[in-house]
Amino acid sequence: MSKIPQISEFQGLPVLTPEKMKYIDKVAVMEYGLKENFLMENAGRKFYEETKKYIEEKIKKGPKETKIAVLCGRGNNGGDGVVAARYFKENDYYVKIYIVEPNEKGYGKLVIENLEKAKEKQIPIELVNSENIEKIQEELCEFDIIADALLGISAIGKPTGIIKRLIQIANKANKPIISLDIPSGLSPTTGHHSGVFIKADMTITFGFAKTGLMANHAQKNIGTLKVVDIGYPPELIKKIQESKS
Repeated sequence: MSKIPQISEFQGLPVLTPEKMKYIDKVAVMEYGLKENFLMENAGRKFYEETKKYIEEKIKKGPKETKIAVLCGRGNNGGDGVVAARYFKENDYYVKIYIVEPNEKGYGKLVIENLEKAKEKQIPIELVNSENIEKIQEELCEFDIIADALLGISAIGKPTGIIKRLIQIANKANKPIISLDIPSGLSPTTGHHSGVFIKADMTITFGFAKTGLMANHAQKNIGTLKVVDIGYPPELIKKIQESKS
């Protein structure tokens, strides 16, 4: 089994395993009273804010001149991407959501709620499947930025099917890719990959850095790493810091 990188702190905050991160999310909701959509809303907003800075510094285009493709998976990482798309739209960027079509389980409640909000904002949404993937490959070359919200910290194993193809065509589009929380296809625990993964120009990770992002072998694949605050209570953060010290 691959070893977990033993770096304990990044940007003054503890580095956490995905399992610890998921536990903290539950504690934040159940013990500190955060609403379910609170963290997702903040994650999407913070991603928008950091990507806006990247566009201004690197792309050097105004909102109305900038086209952003948001690639979303079925889970909460995809939900974060849908929220981010809404903030781009509200701030005059052209944005389009490409979301992997639902399987037999459908989408989670938070994803559905935020897709409805995106529709209200008249954001173009395309369900991605095997029939339109080649068309989407051509379309991605027309965007200035690709946001990667395909797989989050709960993903296990090698990406397959449509998500695998989306990762491949995103990399081939030769556009800057900014990942939400972790580049899709990288292990959030060890930073290793199985050959199918997003090669990000920037990774905007939420709350705390994950152990996989700290691995030396992962650095060339995550680009610039930024940790952003998404509203965990100060008391909870202090408790986590004390437990890691």
